[in-house]
Amino acid sequence: MPGSDPHTYCQEKAAASGSSFYYSFRFLAPERRRAITAFYAFCREVDDIADECREPTVAGAKLAWWRDEVARLYAGTPSHPVTLALREAVEPFHLPQEAFEQIIDGMEMDLGRVRYPDFKALRLYCHRVAGVVGEVAALIFGVSDRATLKYANKLGLAFQLTNIIRDVGEDARRGRIYLPQDELAEFGVGEADLLQRQMSENFRRLMEFQYQRAEQTYVEALALLPAADRKAQRPGLIMATIYRTLLQEIRQDGYRVLDRRIALTPLRKLWLAWTTWIRE
Repeated sequence: MPGSDPHTYCQEKAAASGSSFYYSFRFLAPERRRAITAFYAFCREVDDIADECREPTVAGAKLAWWRDEVARLYAGTPSHPVTLALREAVEPFHLPQEAFEQIIDGMEMDLGRVRYPDFKALRLYCHRVAGVVGEVAALIFGVSDRATLKYANKLGLAFQLTNIIRDVGEDARRGRIYLPQDELAEFGVGEADLLQRQMSENFRRLMEFQYQRAEQTYVEALALLPAADRKAQRPGLIMATIYRTLLQEIRQDGYRVLDRRIALTPLRKLWLAWTTWIRE
């Protein structure tokens, strides 16, 4: 495994992903930055299994190993660089074992043929892979009011809805369709249209519907953030700025997400991060 120590390993894992999350960590105090980087590295480890392992039984076995490793972490005997780094964060930031288990539950939902009959079913998936992630991140950033966890969970949902919009074409080619089946039917968009990259007015109307739901979720999430925790939660607000900007870009580009991946440049993300940090 690369890196001379657990924190170096986590740093390299986080940086290699190129994710927007990485930009929100840069302004944190060292102990919080180490903790969130280790947590993000954990999320990347389990997410990569679901994304890169073609054989569901093998992926399931690897996720089962991580479930056991989480148990070892909370027993004080972790062995992986990520959990060795996380060991320092669990107690100071009151990170619950159940949260790590729920994230793995969510990754298991990505194995095999992924379809969701309606938004209620999709929301459970989003809660596990994004809402819970938001809650753990909020604990690391600093929580004085428990209502902040409701904000963080809903903000995680908004991020996941943005990811689903951005990755429609890429996900479909992996056998995953996160857009609810009843909504596909309502707007007259078939699975074959997604796979064959068929841009149509029906598809744009479907994506506008997804956009409006995601945007409303950001509005609702930000309204839940208690004033007392606003400064501590600036990394999440940075993420919200970056992701909402991406969402606007996708809309302005006419939802051309079936044959391309729309992304912000690293420089633009850094600029958005910096301006949000000093504004908040």
